[in-house]
Amino acid sequence: MSAAPERAIGGGQWRLLADDGAGAAEGLALDEALMARYARGEADHPPTLRLYTYRSHCALVGRYQNLEAELDLDACQRTGTPVSRRPTGGGAIIMGAGQLGVAVTSRAPAGKRPREIIEELAAAVMAGLAELGITAVFRGKNDLEVDGRKIAGLGLYVDPAGGMLFHASVLADLDIPFMLQVLRIPAAKLADKAAAAVSQRVTTVTEQTGRPWDGAALRPVLAEGFAATFGATLISGIPCAAERTLADALAADRYRARSWLGDRSMSADGSGSAVVKTPVGLARIYLTTHGDLIKSAIVVGDFNELPPALVEMESALRCRRLDERSVGEAVARSGAGQALGVLDAQIATAVLDAGRQAGERATAAPVRAVGSCYFPEPGTPSAEPARSLT
Repeated sequence: MSAAPERAIGGGQWRLLADDGAGAAEGLALDEALMARYARGEADHPPTLRLYTYRSHCALVGRYQNLEAELDLDACQRTGTPVSRRPTGGGAIIMGAGQLGVAVTSRAPAGKRPREIIEELAAAVMAGLAELGITAVFRGKNDLEVDGRKIAGLGLYVDPAGGMLFHASVLADLDIPFMLQVLRIPAAKLADKAAAAVSQRVTTVTEQTGRPWDGAALRPVLAEGFAATFGATLISGIPCAAERTLADALAADRYRARSWLGDRSMSADGSGSAVVKTPVGLARIYLTTHGDLIKSAIVVGDFNELPPALVEMESALRCRRLDERSVGEAVARSGAGQALGVLDAQIATAVLDAGRQAGERATAAPVRAVGSCYFPEPGTPSAEPARSLT
């Protein structure tokens, strides 16, 4: 009988940190400061699990995103929304009292691929949600979904010095109208019913359980999920003086610095759309592309309920090349043609038409991008030796 595979992080005692109302720069700076103790050459320390909330609201972009393309900075200033850039990849998100931030720091396990690490840590988040009767599954590059709708976003950063930082944002609740003010989600904004387009693709603990939740209330549930998954005993603690000092320095020198917040995009994104005539009315496909890569796809129409096959197609198109074979495979695999009562080839043609339009609209300076937590996108490869999984 073969032995069970070794986990990325062992059990035993873990340090548990809990705090609320973190600022955008301050919250991220502390996460990085916590990672420093796990560098090679440092004394061994147990893993740290931080469960925290941000002040309402903060806007955070992924490590490789363009700040101005992902956020409406005028709206952020008008609403008093501080912004920063995460060390982990992934898309733009809003964080506040309604979302629980999860940060796990530890020494990076040898011989484990980033994908393996993130899946093991995602299992702990899923276990916590299961305590509430919510069945979430890991899907795509960095999503936890419930019946095809996103409930959490995940990210991982492995530092060259040997430390590891896992991030998760769990949607206890979500203020969608506010999110649409500060995040640039053009495909959703182009639709007649922007809030409905988002709500069909995300869900929250509040919606799933039928009672109000916020991030702080969710904290003990997620703590239990990590304890059970890793066989860990969680010992409440606080950051040490050295971690606080380092966090203060990182907040000032990195997470509020122009050099860190500056443009990370090497080429422009484009957006386009195309219409498919179906027996039940018109369906419009919105596409955002980066070169010949599909970053995101959204289908809107006069649906009483968004067909699951269309959600499947949206997911299957992400990260696909804009070529006839690749797009055709994604459409056929999803069953979208049958759901809409049209040929798969008609849908594939519309996708390619939207892609061509997006390419024509792309400009030298990116003016828009879709890559929010709610419409996820692939990370841009890094030239740094560190690894970031989105």
